[in-house]
Order: sequence, then structure tokens, then C-alpha cells
Amino acid sequence: MSAEAALRAVVDTNVWISAFLTKVGAPAIVVRRILEVGQPAFSEATFAELATRLWLPKFDRYVSLEDRKALLHDAGAVAHWVEVPAGLAARTFCRDAQDDKFIHAALACGAPWLITGDRDLLAFPSQSGLRILTPADALQRLEARH
Repeated sequence: MSAEAALRAVVDTNVWISAFLTKVGAPAIVVRRILEVGQPAFSEATFAELATRLWLPKFDRYVSLEDRKALLHDAGAVAHWVEVPAGLAARTFCRDAQDDKFIHAALACGAPWLITGDRDLLAFPSQSGLRILTPADALQRLEARH
């Protein structure tokens, strides 16, 4: 695996769902690029949020249940799974405590990026080598690596 392929990134639920719903746009492209050159990272909490949200009935008309099940299976199968230590899980970082699970996962696995469209997460300052990036910013950085 090349140094570039070693890139691990935590991808927020909103980016995953946008990528699942449309194959164009920054969220879809950045998810594909992360899968090509690195590995998405999940904790149990971040994956549980994705699964819970993706099963909401509002997505029934956009993505079949079978496709959602396959998407969750595939995302989970390619991911780097991280266990968040209890001490880290107890820390609060974000102005919306519900978003802390993404920061916890990124810090626990040493991911340099957390990719999100969430304004509360985007307001969080870089810490411990972690940068919070929009999908467009992450894409720009990925393209600059070539």
C-alpha cells in the first residue's frame, strides 16, 4: 500500500447519505476517492448513526431497502474499524455533543481528516493533526496530492 493509500478519513453521516443518493457532486466524488486512495474509518457509534439514518422511511423512494442493506454492508466491509477508548469517548469537543462521536473516531484512529457538511463540526478547530473539511475541500486536497 502506498503512502497515499494509507489515508484514513472519518466521513460524516451527511456525506455518506449524500453520496448514496446521488452519484454526482462533491460528497459522492470524495467518498469514491477515499475508497480509491485510502480507507474510511468508523466507530460503532458513527456506523450506528449512518445505519439509523439510512433506514428512515424518507429514503424509501430514493433507495430500495435491498440497496441500503448492500450499501451499509459494503461500507462496513471496507472500513477501518476503531474502538474509541472510554477516556476519549467521555470528552466533549463540539458545540453539538451529538457530533462528538465523529471527532472521537477520528482522534482514536489518528485520521488526519473528518469530512463533513455539518456546520457544528466545521466550526471545530483543528486539533491533534485532525482537520475538519467539507467534501469540496477534501477533494481539492486529494487532487493536490497528484
